[in-house]
Amino acid sequence: MNERRHASAHVVVESLDAPALEPDDAHHLSKVLRLRDGETVTVTDGVGRWRATKYVDGALVPTSPVVEEARSGPSLTVLFALTKGDKPEVVVQKLTELGVDVVIPFRAERSVVRWDDDKAERQSERWRRVTREALMQSRSVRLTRVADVQPNLEAAIAGVAAAGLALADPEGGVLDESVQTVVVGPEGGFSEWECGLIARTVSLPGAILRAETAAIVAGALLVDRHR
Repeated sequence: MNERRHASAHVVVESLDAPALEPDDAHHLSKVLRLRDGETVTVTDGVGRWRATKYVDGALVPTSPVVEEARSGPSLTVLFALTKGDKPEVVVQKLTELGVDVVIPFRAERSVVRWDDDKAERQSERWRRVTREALMQSRSVRLTRVADVQPNLEAAIAGVAAAGLALADPEGGVLDESVQTVVVGPEGGFSEWECGLIARTVSLPGAILRAETAAIVAGALLVDRHR
């Protein structure tokens, strides 16, 4: 971990055997960070493997063997209801920095935001770029998976293990090690139908949190309990 922390940069590449920079990353390293030949750049494939390289003439030359980091603890997931403006982007960014494995955005019954399918797809693509940038900033080696925007909560929890699933609620119980997935609703709260989909509720620290704050806090608690 120390080598990644102290490297001049950390980037995601398609192949660790022959690491090549994406055009945007090459521009960032040369024009923004102004790296000089010989500086260390660590690279990752986003699925737990990484290695050190040397930056030479705009290219990356491997200088260490590939390291594979075992996953510590179970996969952690946060589902959050869509909110206005750039708040969802902030949620995705911070959950990636924290190390949450999966993020699932969904349209809640009381969500003010009502995107059409085209906008939802564009936003999902944007958020995936944000996770990539956040992984590089945080020097992580596992890329958070951002699901497509789900049409409702029922669709969002399909395939999620019910045993570790909980709804965030001010009157809920303690978020302990048995919880692996937390669902955070919109500013207006969950509808009666949505509450009926998930049996367990957990509370978050503080008073009544903003939706985006609640999603980030839920992610932080999950990581704290399992990592």
